[in-house]
Amino acid sequence: MQKITGRCALHYGVTLPLFCLYGLQVSFQESLTLPQLLGPTLLVFTLMFAVRHWVLCRLVLPGSGLSSFGLEVGFYLLGALLLSGYSGLMLDLPLSSHLKILLGMTTLGFLVAADLSLAREWNLAKQREHQGALVLTRPLAMPVSRKFSLFTFTTLVLLGGVLFLLFNKDLERLATVDRSLSRLDVQQYILLEIAFVMGVTFCYLWLIIRGYGRNLTLFLEHQMRTMAQVQCGDLDARVPVTRDDEFGLIAASTNQMIGELKARRDELNLTRDVAILGLASLAETRDNETGAHIIRTQHYVKVLAEHLSRHDAERYPLDDATIDLLFKSAPLHDVGKVGIPDAILLKSGKLTDDEFAIMKRHPQIGADALASAEAELGSNSFLRLAREISLTHHEKWDGSGYPAGLAGESIPISGRLMAVADVYDALISKRVYKHAFTHEEAKAIIVQGRGSHFDPGMVDAFLACEGAFRQIAAEHRDQA
Repeated sequence: MQKITGRCALHYGVTLPLFCLYGLQVSFQESLTLPQLLGPTLLVFTLMFAVRHWVLCRLVLPGSGLSSFGLEVGFYLLGALLLSGYSGLMLDLPLSSHLKILLGMTTLGFLVAADLSLAREWNLAKQREHQGALVLTRPLAMPVSRKFSLFTFTTLVLLGGVLFLLFNKDLERLATVDRSLSRLDVQQYILLEIAFVMGVTFCYLWLIIRGYGRNLTLFLEHQMRTMAQVQCGDLDARVPVTRDDEFGLIAASTNQMIGELKARRDELNLTRDVAILGLASLAETRDNETGAHIIRTQHYVKVLAEHLSRHDAERYPLDDATIDLLFKSAPLHDVGKVGIPDAILLKSGKLTDDEFAIMKRHPQIGADALASAEAELGSNSFLRLAREISLTHHEKWDGSGYPAGLAGESIPISGRLMAVADVYDALISKRVYKHAFTHEEAKAIIVQGRGSHFDPGMVDAFLACEGAFRQIAAEHRDQA
């Protein structure tokens, strides 16, 4: 409100001398002196500003439906009537001069009101942006196309009327020109008057166009920034609804569309997660392990990945989206066990070399199944990571693992993460063929495998996060 009041005071301060120039050089009677015109005009403008302040502060309430634009024009009409009345009583001006007063003040008021309305729209837009408004606050205002049409038509009518009265006066001047003035001087005087009217009008039109462009740019920036965020996968982004016209409707419709996309994505993600857990649990039920194993290992993987992303991002480029996918994909690390015969998978004793050779096929079986899904459904980051984890979580840093004998950094980060998580959980879990190791015993085995079985950086991360590992194991321990 204070910013608008200050801008309005500046407009009144500018239009006051402009109207005085208009009155002396263009409008009424050239016999008027500057004090005769300035005194009453200054008093009227002061009264206009005081009445405006009182009305807008006390009578115009939010939601009252009163048009601030119409009121701004009305204050200038009030000033025009006061000046016209004073001129008629004190100066005995002809009717044409009264028309020039009314038309000149109305034109100035119309242009000032347009600029102040745009300033109000800007302030309201910034306020709604700060509040995070996401829906229309009221029914659509006048369509933008109609606003443009009415503004253009009214501007042309007012400017045309001022020029018509000006040309009429100048024609009379040419017909009755004093011999002391040459026609060339009169022509220059007329051109100067026209230039004054056109210059003032064009300056205000430039100010109005600039204000409208600024408001429109603000909306477009919001729209483009939000759409860029959505393109990057951020479906929580929303467009602030800063207007109550077609542009506001576009923003609200965009928010509705993003909300529907988010709901569908969440539904698809939930379906995917349920399918993952169901498939992983099915694989685990055929094994000697429990369903809690897949929950613990996915949490271990997440803890390790988050630590590495914070402390060694150059070697382990893991962003939040990748970490989330690793967390969701980890349960499928042993999905290939569904292809291993029960006689081998459920054997309580030590496997023979031939049986172990068959058991070592399960990473490839799982990877092939996920590759088939990629071929059918199209490749995506989730299926790629799930296939990597299934295929490489039994690979070893020194190249002695299976199924491909990969070594060092040729093993994907996902496989190296899963190797630590899987071995740790296998060690601390009780099975029919082994007792449960303590945390310290499992820790010692993992440290011993640093640089041979496991990536040294992964072991360092494990040691830094061992407290979190213990907490996860306690929270998701096997039920008797």
